Amino acid sequence: MNIAPFIEAGRSLVKTIYSEEYAHLLLLLRRKRLDAKLTQAQLAKKLGVPRTLIGKCERGERRIDVIELQAFCNALGTELQAFMNELKQHR
Repeated sequence: MNIAPFIEAGRSLVKTIYSEEYAHLLLLLRRKRLDAKLTQAQLAKKLGVPRTLIGKCERGERRIDVIELQAFCNALGTELQAFMNELKQHR
């Protein structure tokens, strides 16, 4: 992936959706879904969203904001703070 368009004038200001940290967040989110033994369709139903949205989020095609992350965590039976602590350990 070419990240050059996202670097601002010699500084390393990269859009977070393309960052390694965001990729770790998505992997952890997917792992939590699988650990909960939920399909994308089942998680989507719990969240009241289309299944395609779950797939797009997991693939990084759609950005997840903090409010959505809270909803994902709730639907997966995990606390947001516990999720974030686990994410920090993977850095």
